[in-house]
Amino acid sequence: MAMDYVLTGYMSQAMGQAVYDKLEDGTFAGRIPPCTGVVAFGATLCECEEELRSTLEDWVLLGLKLGHSLPVLGEIDLNREPIREPVDTV
Repeated sequence: MAMDYVLTGYMSQAMGQAVYDKLEDGTFAGRIPPCTGVVAFGATLCECEEELRSTLEDWVLLGLKLGHSLPVLGEIDLNREPIREPVDTV
């Protein structure tokens, strides 16, 4: 039985919208337009993608901690209040 994790799905949706540019010096810049401020650079496209993913992870976690409104991606809305189950149901 496969488990779907909300944050994993959110990260996949965001990375699917990544835009990369090759800069004049041969390095790469990446950004995710719906996620304001998520930008990364790398010597290679692969390195840029890894940096972008890491930057996105930090951006999402900090946004959740500070209560920022995050964009809804692929019907995944991280802004909803969590549903809390009573402890005795666990």
